[in-house]
Amino acid sequence: MPETISGDKELIEIPSIRSKALRINLNVNIYGTFSEIGAGQETVRNFFRAGGASGTIAKTMSAYDKDVSDAIYGVEDDGRYVTKHRLVKMLSHEINLIEERIGREKHPDKLFFAFANTVSTIDFAKKYKGHGWVGIRYQVEAKAEYNEISLHIRFNENEATLQQNTLGILGVNLIYGAYYKYDEPKKLLRYLYDHIDKDKIEIDTINFSGPRFKNVDNRLMSLQLVKNAMTEAVMFGPDGNNILPASILYKKNILALRGSYRPVTMVNIDMYEKSYEMFLNEKRVDPNNTIVLFEITLSNLRAEGEIDEEDFMYRAKLLCYLGHTVMISNFQEYYRLVEYFSAYTKKRMGLALGVNNLIDVFDEKYYRHLSGGILEAFGKLFFKDLKVYLYPMRDQESGEYTNSENLKVHPRMKELYKFFKYNGKVVDIEGFNKEHLNIFSKNVLAMIQNGEKGWEDMIPTGVADIIKNKQLFGYKTLKEKIN
Repeated sequence: MPETISGDKELIEIPSIRSKALRINLNVNIYGTFSEIGAGQETVRNFFRAGGASGTIAKTMSAYDKDVSDAIYGVEDDGRYVTKHRLVKMLSHEINLIEERIGREKHPDKLFFAFANTVSTIDFAKKYKGHGWVGIRYQVEAKAEYNEISLHIRFNENEATLQQNTLGILGVNLIYGAYYKYDEPKKLLRYLYDHIDKDKIEIDTINFSGPRFKNVDNRLMSLQLVKNAMTEAVMFGPDGNNILPASILYKKNILALRGSYRPVTMVNIDMYEKSYEMFLNEKRVDPNNTIVLFEITLSNLRAEGEIDEEDFMYRAKLLCYLGHTVMISNFQEYYRLVEYFSAYTKKRMGLALGVNNLIDVFDEKYYRHLSGGILEAFGKLFFKDLKVYLYPMRDQESGEYTNSENLKVHPRMKELYKFFKYNGKVVDIEGFNKEHLNIFSKNVLAMIQNGEKGWEDMIPTGVADIIKNKQLFGYKTLKEKIN
């Protein structure tokens, strides 16, 4: 029976997992292979149980033994099996086989697919909860080019059998969505959690490709993962492609810079360049093992009302244009950001902050939800091998600078601040460009929207042309403003 949930405006019926599998089975044209490694044949089991599977399932297999898996799909250079590269190999191999073995003359209307997953569930010691890659390569028209959806999951449940069951449900939701919701990828994304509590499994990377998804921006899909609370953070590189967080954070030194970047200004770049230089001079920081992240948090944006997704994504695209790796997170408090990094690395970490940001860090109101209050948060923030690089602020009227030496926090926080300051956890950024201290993103934004002159010199080279050509951030020419 369908499950009924209450929506804002209507009751929404969610088809059961059995009814989803049965609908696929009763479609006489959908036909393909299931290859599942690492957690049993959990997805295909749902199709067998639903009935009518003989017309859908060409083959199902589980090459558990590594030697057998290598013989079928090839040897991985890095010796790892739970990787996207392995998933792609599995999908390619199975599609090639079905194309070779099933003649189009006899089956002209078949829509071929290959579903695969390669996962590791929780270990016996329950120290590592497990993760995996899941994907489908499929046709929506006979003889047409293939489309592909691949995603990375992280398990949160504490029993392998529970993880296996959740994986099977996710697999059915993916196959069903691939065939019946491909024209609405945002909905397809949400429906992946049908009959799954969000605390059971995390999807932290997803990619759509193929002719049906040619207009899909995978960065926007990443934003949806965070927006829909499917994950806490996503990342994408300078090339615009989604990146698995673990792949770039694992055992790395990390320097993070948070901002709204609306738009990115010369101040942001100066803060990055100077803090990065200081970070590389720290002990045990290898430049070849260091990642810099420009982080944008959705948490603060929600306070401003509904998120303008297009506007938000262009902020990230401009950073990518400048060659930076972008992180979109759901973290409001900095200690949560550091906790997230700490799950991947024990190397040195740095946060580059402006004065106002650091003052907010010492504001107790952000930690009322913690039983230990601000002390608990600071234990999580500064317990790790972390240092804050503070970018100064200049008073526009007096011309005086505020840095770590004269920064004022709430009187109750004064001694706590001194403790971290004089233990070397907070240091001033050196060699900053004084001419940039009068640049503020909100002022640049107002100039862009009002058609004023001079803002082009306040942002990095090349960014102004993109803003003008794409008419970003409400850009108006002076002529448009007059009219």
